[in-house]
Amino acid sequence: MPPLTQWTALARASLQGVFTDIDDTLTTEGAITPDALQALADLKAAGLVVIPITGRPIGWCEPFMAGPAGSTWPVDAMVAENGAVAFTRSSGAQPTLVKRYQQDAATRSANQARMREIAAQVAAEVPGVALSRDSAGRETDLAFDYAEFDRHAPDTVEQVLAVLQRAGMQTTVSSIHIHGCFGDFNKWQGANWIVRELLGRDLAQELDRWVFVGDSGNDQAMFQHFTHSVGVANIARFVPQLTHLPRYVTQGERGAGFAEVARAILAGR
Repeated sequence: MPPLTQWTALARASLQGVFTDIDDTLTTEGAITPDALQALADLKAAGLVVIPITGRPIGWCEPFMAGPAGSTWPVDAMVAENGAVAFTRSSGAQPTLVKRYQQDAATRSANQARMREIAAQVAAEVPGVALSRDSAGRETDLAFDYAEFDRHAPDTVEQVLAVLQRAGMQTTVSSIHIHGCFGDFNKWQGANWIVRELLGRDLAQELDRWVFVGDSGNDQAMFQHFTHSVGVANIARFVPQLTHLPRYVTQGERGAGFAEVARAILAGR
């Protein structure tokens, strides 16, 4: 991965939008840092579309989209649960949150019943592994904690993945959670969906105008497809497990790395 300094000014000059992971990309030790929050604001002020896309649950995202004055993130949308559901804002003088799903209500209900059974199966087959603490806000996937509050070895992660995959779930692994869902959801598919929903455009036809910033395994589909992609420096710990790497890597880790990307984008405009 070449350093971010090799990203040409010509490539940066035409950018119109930014997708970013949240955990360990925007956040550091579980919270967004002031420099990363300011970077989001600076990108928005410069006219770019800014969309975080995360494995976190939609309920976890809501306060950042509709919290008290001064606490909301300056973003256009937030895509959760690895692409299955998103928050956007309505237009008008007093915008309200709009929750959008890729699956209909009946499908989600049936999947939720099946996921409760599979969570119990994981608990029985892989003792000590627990659902993520944010699971109460999840609607379309399962998430198990392996590195946020708990610490589980790679072979334990593989055991959980095996249970989920035998149950027919699609799986991904973020920097903190093991995910399973029913449906063809990943961040790349979710990014295409939200650009159609929000902007009425085809992301795949304008990839030279977008950049993605991330740090871990569930970002691989984005690294694979985006013309412009950047890993924050802490991606180094996942490199041996990744098939697809970002085009560039920052010097800074986590929120500082994202702020570095924002400065590079703005310098090229």
